[in-house]
Amino acid sequence: MSAVKQQNKAAQREPAEVVFHDELERLAAMDLGPVPPGWRMSPRAVEKFILGDDSLDIERKFVADRAMVIRIIISLCTSRGCLLVGEPGTAKSWLSELLAAAVSGDSTLALQGGALTQVGQLLYGWNEAVLAAKGPCLEALVPSPLMRGMMEGRLVRFEEIARCPQSLQDAILSVLSDRVVVVPEIPDDDGVVLAREGFNLVATSNSVDAGVHEMSAALKRRMDFEEIRPIKNLPDEIGVVLREVRKANARAGIRVDLDESVVEILVTMFHELRNGQTMDGRSTDRLAGAALSTAEAVSVAHAASLNAWYYGGGNMTVEQLMHHIIGSALKDHPDDRRRLKHYFETAIAPRKGKVWAQVWALRSLIH
Repeated sequence: MSAVKQQNKAAQREPAEVVFHDELERLAAMDLGPVPPGWRMSPRAVEKFILGDDSLDIERKFVADRAMVIRIIISLCTSRGCLLVGEPGTAKSWLSELLAAAVSGDSTLALQGGALTQVGQLLYGWNEAVLAAKGPCLEALVPSPLMRGMMEGRLVRFEEIARCPQSLQDAILSVLSDRVVVVPEIPDDDGVVLAREGFNLVATSNSVDAGVHEMSAALKRRMDFEEIRPIKNLPDEIGVVLREVRKANARAGIRVDLDESVVEILVTMFHELRNGQTMDGRSTDRLAGAALSTAEAVSVAHAASLNAWYYGGGNMTVEQLMHHIIGSALKDHPDDRRRLKHYFETAIAPRKGKVWAQVWALRSLIH
């Protein structure tokens, strides 16, 4: 394929500041609140961007308690970083991306904790050609996203920070405490990089699979913690799944009629199996090997949509959906098959309605 054709291909996923460019510009233009140093808009405008505002035609992008979102925003106004902790699929990374897009207009300054093994990856490296020609100098320096955030006064996202080796976690301490990085190879003041107004760190950590490294106690003391929990309200979760699946389908270029009653079945099953309780308050088995999160529900519904588009004439059926639900629920824990069978027998079987009857009729897929 020619280079021109490759360049003309659409991006699979654009960052939040691109997707919601019009909303960000509109909020910034009408923002009358006090703006923290280095920020693009006030904390109130950031909150509206994340939680939505119908009167301003701002889409709701994250479902959470307003007080918690305000605490997170305020923590980023301070000299402390913010750590978002929670189960997989609770949209911690999405929240950090929204925050960076609103605060700095750039959510692409990101580090992945599990991929960092050397201090150079965390802070800076060198352009070997310039280094050989001119020696250690600012021109030869290749700043990491973390150092770029310091130099440009932007919010930096740090995914799975607890997966960093202890030595790298310690290297972050001086950044958070003193807001400075010293490059010893560059003499005099040129080797001292001071953080500009607007710089801060928003990090995420998986509470279920924390990784092989214990998080530094000193690092914990320099960050505010917020637990991001699964969506409690079922209608809210159904709304999120429908919205995100429609977006995913549009990006994939497919037109599938989403039957809301079928999507409700998916979200209800995930909600109940995740919480260990049916919607009418009865206890049920929780699955041990699957993260039945909202994000996983979106993935399953999108996969079923693709199945319907390419193999089913564009109409999603319960059978198509159930194949993908079973594949998502039964991952790597042998006892989950027994738990899922029990859930079908005790929670699905008694339910009334045509769609639930179709789900019960497909129980043989679990065997």
